[in-house]
Amino acid sequence: MATEHCKQHKILIADDDPNVRRVLEARLAIQNHTVATASNGSAALELFHRFEPDLVVLDVMMPELDGFAVTEQIRVQSDVPIILLTALGDVADRITGLKLGADDYMMKPFSPKELEARIRCVMRRSEPDGNSVAASSSTGRKLRIGTLTIDFNRRQAFRGDERLRLTGMEFTMLELLVNRAGVAIPRLEMLEAVWGYRPERASDSRVVDVHIARLRSKLEDDPEQPELIITARGTGYMFVGL
Repeated sequence: MATEHCKQHKILIADDDPNVRRVLEARLAIQNHTVATASNGSAALELFHRFEPDLVVLDVMMPELDGFAVTEQIRVQSDVPIILLTALGDVADRITGLKLGADDYMMKPFSPKELEARIRCVMRRSEPDGNSVAASSSTGRKLRIGTLTIDFNRRQAFRGDERLRLTGMEFTMLELLVNRAGVAIPRLEMLEAVWGYRPERASDSRVVDVHIARLRSKLEDDPEQPELIITARGTGYMFVGL
């Protein structure tokens, strides 16, 4: 754990609350991260291109461009990890951010210590040399299913010669499913294995559902009739492509 604290990352914080920006910048800087901050969505996008961060933390309710719009624009060009901060109480609103490509979200008010833990987990899952959820059985091998190739060593997937754009969290979820192929994995177990935290509310499991939908949209010939990742009703999901 000490190594994770010392590893430096470039982190962009976008929030219209100056107190949030000041506290997060100070705490993350103590952990050797380089931090840039923005007070609105337009400034966040401009800074994103100049700063080239390793991770982005976005408040949803920002002036000019909200966090949803910023997430959508970033995802057009980058798979950089994104964590949303939201004060929105409606689960549907929080799920919107995940569907647009965010890796995780946290409800406001939040504990800075918990956000730091989420950042460590997302970065660990997103880096090519990060800790795998099942490294012993997948490292160094490739899996081919029809025209689909999954390269576990490079943490990349291809359809023919075309590389599929999977985020680090999506690939980690795929790796977990492949290494337990034929076994139904409960949603809450997947949440803890991939995101690194226990759910505080039943709706937290929707994080898994949305990421599975995104994964299917990239891997399946027909995401509405999946043949690789199927739903185990009442339980979770199962990989059956082997």
